[in-house]
Amino acid sequence: MDNTKIIEEFRANNGKVGGMFGGMNLLLMTTKGAKSGKEFVIPVAYTKDGKNFVVVASKGGAPTNPGWYYNLLTYPEMTVEVGNEKFQAHAVNTTGEERERLFNQHAAVYPNFNDYKAKTTREIPVLILKRI
Repeated sequence: MDNTKIIEEFRANNGKVGGMFGGMNLLLMTTKGAKSGKEFVIPVAYTKDGKNFVVVASKGGAPTNPGWYYNLLTYPEMTVEVGNEKFQAHAVNTTGEERERLFNQHAAVYPNFNDYKAKTTREIPVLILKRI
């Protein structure tokens, strides 16, 4: 999926976009490709847990995880853009009760994530982005 227009709109409007992400809190992650080593900029909806950002690798309930999830497992350091702010962050994959709590907290803000969960048999990964 080409996210060029979303990324341009995000950067032109201090993080606000319309379309499928309209009304969502959106951030941009610049990740390094696990296989290619190339940089990728990915728009993703987030929630907050204290001062940390929480992102969910739902891929709309697809049977496989999104590529960016594997990128972050291989190279957890990334650049995050939120609003007009840009900073370095470290991704931490969550498990067990913490993952469940954060997923439910995310789905309370974005109910469509419950639909994604119902569509797939995989456990949808939840990651914490910690500012470095």
